[in-house]
Amino acid sequence: MLSTPSRSESTGAAVAPRRRVLIVDDHPIVRQGLRRLIDQEPDLSVCGEADSARDAKVAIHELRPDAVIVDISLKQGDGIEVVKDARAHHASLAILVLSMHDETIYAERLLAAGANGYIMKQAASDQFLTALRRVLAGSIYVSEAVGSSMIQKFASGASYVSANPIDQLSNRELQILQMIGRGQSTREAAEALNLSIKTVESHRQRIKRKLNLATGSQLVQYAVNWFSGRDSGASAS
Repeated sequence: MLSTPSRSESTGAAVAPRRRVLIVDDHPIVRQGLRRLIDQEPDLSVCGEADSARDAKVAIHELRPDAVIVDISLKQGDGIEVVKDARAHHASLAILVLSMHDETIYAERLLAAGANGYIMKQAASDQFLTALRRVLAGSIYVSEAVGSSMIQKFASGASYVSANPIDQLSNRELQILQMIGRGQSTREAAEALNLSIKTVESHRQRIKRKLNLATGSQLVQYAVNWFSGRDSGASAS
């Protein structure tokens, strides 16, 4: 699904042009709420919406927004894929990730992929607008907790070891763990990611090994608990 704005932008000579924002999220209510919040700001305007990774790539190319707000969980792909593709083809685009997923797990990965900022959906409206304007100004935005963690990791260098086993997973493995948590089968994951079933199974085996899980059922339970926020990332017994 791809939609264009419902109203035109102001182009009066005495008024600075609004910065155009694309919203990428697979929940219509979230998109509507963000549109209302952004459109009421004098310097910002929503130029379009998308609910899948595929449509997000098309919208970024066709609408040429100043900024894109993207969630991690999307139809037909995920936010990491969108961020990587957007950064590869649009160097000046401001990219803000807005997600329900734990920032301590995802923020650094998304910044490495090319995002300019990461903010949780639980954040207050004024904090979100601050983050959006920060990335539009060319700066990086993360929470104080994430910033402190990144500084600690940088200062520790090679000696830094994360206490969270999730951090051991590659981006692809994390993506597949997320899909398992959403109830998607190996076949569905393979089709969505354009991979063979054998490749997805190999990723599942590596995930189990890294998370110290013995069986497929333990992996499913772990993924469901983690995805729903009931598990902080400790490995199953």
